[in-house]
Amino acid sequence: MKPGGVSVLVVDDEDRMRALLRIHLEREGFQVEEAADGSAALAALEQTAANLVLLDLMMPVMDGWAACRAIRERWDVPIIVLTARAEEYDRVLGLELGADDYVVKPFSPRELMARVRAVLRRVPGKRPSPAGGEQLTFPGLEIDRPRRSVTAGTRSVSLTPKEFDLLWYLAVNARRVLSREQLLEKVWGWSFMGESRTVDSHIKNLRLKLSDTEAAGYIHTVWGIGYKFEVV
Repeated sequence: MKPGGVSVLVVDDEDRMRALLRIHLEREGFQVEEAADGSAALAALEQTAANLVLLDLMMPVMDGWAACRAIRERWDVPIIVLTARAEEYDRVLGLELGADDYVVKPFSPRELMARVRAVLRRVPGKRPSPAGGEQLTFPGLEIDRPRRSVTAGTRSVSLTPKEFDLLWYLAVNARRVLSREQLLEKVWGWSFMGESRTVDSHIKNLRLKLSDTEAAGYIHTVWGIGYKFEVV
C-alpha cells in the first residue's frame, strides 16, 4: 500500500513524542492526526477516518489499554501499540484487547515505519469487500464476511474484529487441524513464539459468546496442537 492519502492517528501524552512521530510519518508521505490521551483519540476517530492508530499505553485520563478496548468495540481500524514496557504480560494484554502489533520504546524510526507499512498491507485482507459475497452456513450458524456478521440460532452474535477473523479462518478451514502458530500467522499476521495464549484467550471468548447455541460445540481443541472447526 502506498502511503499517499493514508491517515495515521498518533495517540501519546508526550508532546515531543507526537512531534517526532509526525516528522517521520509525514516524511514517509502519511497524513497525521494527533491526540494526547485515549479520550481525545476516541473523539478524533469520530471526526476523521484514520487508516491506522499508533497508541501509547501509559497515558492520563484514559490509558492505552482502555482506549484500545474502546476503539475495538466501535471501529475496525488497525492499532499499533507503543509501549515502554517490554514485559510479556503487557504485550499479550495489548494483543488480547485487539492491537494488531506492538513496538517497544525506545524504537528506531525505520523499524516503526516498517511495522506501519506491514500492518497497512494486511488491511485489505482484514476488511470486508462489498463485492465479496462470502458467506458460510452451518447448522445453527451463519457467518457473513462482507457484513462481518454472525448469526447463531436466532440471535446475532457480537464479536470483536479479531474474534470474527479467527472464527472465519477456523470455519473456512473446517475439519482442518490448525496450530496456534498457524492461527497467529494467518489471523494476526505474525509468526512469533511465546504468545500463543493470545489464541487461547480469543477461543475462550468465542466459546463464551456462542455458549448457549448449537455452534458452541463446533470449535474443538486438539490437545498439544491447536484447534479445529468441525460440525459433528
